[in-house]
Amino acid sequence: MLSRLHVRNYVLIDSLEIGFPEGLIIITGQTGAGKSILLGALSLLMGAKADPAVIAEGADSCVVEAEFECSAKDLLLRQIIEDNDLEWDEGHLIIRRVVSRTGRSRAFVNDAPVSAHVLSVLSGRLLDIHSQHQTLLLSDRNFQLGILDLFAGNAAQLEKASAVFKELSALKSSLREVEEKIAAATAEQEYNQAQYRQLEAASLTEGELEELEQEQKQLANAEEIKECLGQVQNLFNGGGAEEVLSVDALLKESDRLLSRISRFVPETEALSQRVDSCRLELDDILSDVASIDSGIELSQARLEEVEDRMSLLYSLMQKHACSSVSELIALRDRLSGLLLDSTVLQERKDDLQRQIAAKSGEMENLAASLHESRVKAVPDFARSITASVHSLELADAIFEVEVAPAALSATGTDAVTFLFSSTGRNAVELSKCASGGEMSRIMLTLKALMARYMDMPTMIFDEIDTGVSGSVADKMGSMICEMGQFMQVFAITHLPQVAAKGRAHYLVSKSNVSGKVVSTIERLSDEERVLELARMLSGSELSEAAVANARELLG
Repeated sequence: MLSRLHVRNYVLIDSLEIGFPEGLIIITGQTGAGKSILLGALSLLMGAKADPAVIAEGADSCVVEAEFECSAKDLLLRQIIEDNDLEWDEGHLIIRRVVSRTGRSRAFVNDAPVSAHVLSVLSGRLLDIHSQHQTLLLSDRNFQLGILDLFAGNAAQLEKASAVFKELSALKSSLREVEEKIAAATAEQEYNQAQYRQLEAASLTEGELEELEQEQKQLANAEEIKECLGQVQNLFNGGGAEEVLSVDALLKESDRLLSRISRFVPETEALSQRVDSCRLELDDILSDVASIDSGIELSQARLEEVEDRMSLLYSLMQKHACSSVSELIALRDRLSGLLLDSTVLQERKDDLQRQIAAKSGEMENLAASLHESRVKAVPDFARSITASVHSLELADAIFEVEVAPAALSATGTDAVTFLFSSTGRNAVELSKCASGGEMSRIMLTLKALMARYMDMPTMIFDEIDTGVSGSVADKMGSMICEMGQFMQVFAITHLPQVAAKGRAHYLVSKSNVSGKVVSTIERLSDEERVLELARMLSGSELSEAAVANARELLG
């Protein structure tokens, strides 16, 4: 239930802080006093679009905050709280919406920020605002089906059907994706096979191109390489001239001479060892040069072979827009996977078709069970609504329900249509024949039925009694009052017959405060309530008869 409402800087509401009890709560006020402003403030808590135009003149932002006391038995509400990581706080919920001049808005639940979507889902479980235009729902087939299911007690079956239909839809979606992939693979299979065969025949190897490029450079410059290596060896070996000593001979002679004088100059012993070390290092260098020289091949045939291989790799890289052999190998492997995927995809398709067949059978059984339950409930449902409508002075009216086949959906394979006739003859589709007053009475009847069969949120009726008066209004007031025994109900009304039924009565009024027009709402005392009902009966001038009539209504 809505236990407290705080509004600040919303249109004509400067600052409002008010509490509400359980049961039926009446809200009245003259036309233009601000009843619609109060509903607008509550609609912000239900996720309505934030409009900076609602901010009071001179203010930077407006705030609407409501406190709710919720039952722990409301499992759906608790699930919404848990799913969004919000605090349950023993069922005490504070919902706040702040709208700024920039058009931005922020929403909070127990001081935790939430998105507009979460706010809408949560508040939809806490508040149900029924405006005078909501009778349009009576022409909504989904609404009609939902009311019948509620009466038939199909909640568990509907939950199961919804889950199965969701699974079935997901399987069908997966099947469509697989079939699209198979079609694409089939269309490209020949092309992919040709591409793959070409790459597979190339026997690609990681790093091969780099090795070939190095080998090609050596083969293409083999003569120059060997000439340079030969000259190095000649320099080491004395160049072949008899008068020139080799480097090795020079170092050996230097070593001998240094060793010879070491007896006289001890420092030359260390120099002799260093010379000997250099000679050994140069021997190793000469050996490596000779080895490289012997490995250099002067082969025109091998050069052509290497260049042909490089040409093949370059052409493949250009053709497939690859920058390396590694990318070519990756492409080859991917093509191989695509060719293999066609078999895997076909197996996946067969498996999905088997699952869809099984799930379709399960869904058909659930749809058949729901259909049987609905058809069975129709007579009692129609009699119940007809009886309620008769009590609202439509004595000859008949209300019928037609269940017809429909395309498979999460609710089964039924379409429900409400039929109505105020004369008792030739019932036709409700939305095409009922007047505004009749629609209001039927809608109230349906809401009263819902209140008995489900854990309804706090309900706000915004002039549901539009189009009726007199004894009909009195009976509608009694029906709304009966709903107040099961839940918290707010009734915004202009009819004294309805206003007299409430447990608590609030008056919305306008006043001038320091030159500024503001709307206020306050709870009326018993005597103030008599005077307000008298005003509603007689107008601006209160007569003794009107006051007496008001006391009688309240009594």
